Amino acid sequence: MPWPEILAVVFPTPWHFLIVCAVLFVAELVYVLLGFGAGLIAVGTLALVLPEIRDVVVIVLLVNLPAELFVVWTSRREIRKRGVLFLAIGIIVGIPVGAWFLNFGEPTFLLGLLGLVLVAVGGVFLTVPNGAGLRLPSIVGPVVGLTSGLLTGLFGTGGPPLVLFFRLQGLAKTAFRGNLMVLFLMMGVIRLPSYIALGLITPARLVAGAAVLPAVLVGAVVGHLIHIDLSERIFRRIVSAALVVLGLLLLVR
Repeated sequence: MPWPEILAVVFPTPWHFLIVCAVLFVAELVYVLLGFGAGLIAVGTLALVLPEIRDVVVIVLLVNLPAELFVVWTSRREIRKRGVLFLAIGIIVGIPVGAWFLNFGEPTFLLGLLGLVLVAVGGVFLTVPNGAGLRLPSIVGPVVGLTSGLLTGLFGTGGPPLVLFFRLQGLAKTAFRGNLMVLFLMMGVIRLPSYIALGLITPARLVAGAAVLPAVLVGAVVGHLIHIDLSERIFRRIVSAALVVLGLLLLVR
């Protein structure tokens, strides 16, 4: 049976499709388990697999929405509304700007910039100690949100500034995951109309997202089941080291 024509627009061969499913399974497991990491793992890895980075960013956006809705609903009592609002101000400004650069920017430049982001974020996570929470000035929230919004519009990887922001405050695991997810969900809602207006949401990408959704949902279920038992500290360090390696590979490419 020939490879379906519309899927071939995004996945050149069935092997590309299977690799993408495997990567998204792992990425969604991590996402539901820790509250971050799907964009970093999926975009960083799939940029080495698929020829078009825009395909990667759009598919990751579409398949992350169900997990975000689930985690936000189950963690709604832990969400800090005031802190989320300050972050949201910067994110709302940054996402459309990042989306514009994604649509009109030079692909080689985009891949290089993504590599630098992954190396920098992985290095920070490997070196930042697990100390007590810090009280940060209110102005930090919008600045962190703006940085996150720009990275989200560009690559769908706006999590690093937010993860570091909440980690420095020493939030408990449930609150940490819930506050991150409500912001990621908000980013997705903002990105959808921006990407539609810029022509980034195409029929081929919608079909590709639906095709990989089963693998994504299985990964989310597995991540939720092992959420309590896995050591967050050990896993974060492993992911951090992997991010550095992926970033270096992109820079070499």
